[in-house]
Amino acid sequence: MSQVDTHHQFSEHYQAGISTAPLDDELFVEFPYTDHDGEQKYLTFHIANTKYEKDSASDLINRMYSWRGYGRSDALPSGENSTTFTITSDDRVVGTLTLTADSGAGLAIEKTFHDDIDGFRRMPGNRLCELTKFALDTNAPSKPVLAALFHIIFIYGMHRYDCTDLFIEVNPRHSRFYEVMLNFKPVGDVKMNDSVKAPSQLLWLRSSDIREYIDVYTNNLRTSKRSLYPYFYPLAEEADIYTRMLRAPANDMAIV
Repeated sequence: MSQVDTHHQFSEHYQAGISTAPLDDELFVEFPYTDHDGEQKYLTFHIANTKYEKDSASDLINRMYSWRGYGRSDALPSGENSTTFTITSDDRVVGTLTLTADSGAGLAIEKTFHDDIDGFRRMPGNRLCELTKFALDTNAPSKPVLAALFHIIFIYGMHRYDCTDLFIEVNPRHSRFYEVMLNFKPVGDVKMNDSVKAPSQLLWLRSSDIREYIDVYTNNLRTSKRSLYPYFYPLAEEADIYTRMLRAPANDMAIV
């Protein structure tokens, strides 16, 4: 079987295996997978509402950052303009990513890329959001897991915060991953991030392009086998996720 055929079958299996249904009046998305021992496992996607969830996310970030030689991370962003998402397995946080919308307090990435961000902010109609505090430590298939995480956050950001432009700050060694997998584009030059004492590249993605990428890449598997977009949710399922987001209180919603 060719790599393309394998990719296509796995993508179909992934989309068919996702479960989205109400549980205890909360929104949840359940991701089933088979571990190395052949045992059925599940990942659950949450919004971190409790101190335990946020502390667990912080612990994971600090452990992964320390392993990469970055030192300890600052505290997770808080407030109504920030939302931390977590991935759990057997009640253990194995992944996290935080979405923050621009406000009077500004964005964390401005500490390193103030002029670049301010240029986008000044454009009429722009509503900026940033992705920060990303960590993942699981042996589940990485592409479907990452696709689910990023797509859930994209849906949330566009509808809750009216986000038009997404930014993420990464080590230049990881820049190619985001460019190939999610079509982020580099902005400006590499700069030194004083918080983690490491070089950093600013990447940008226009929110309005995401649906187009999903449609184009899904229909062209031979040229998209390295992309995450073929693993994103179909349009009908995306709409269902957002509809149930609206039924849940903004800061009391969980994606499980």
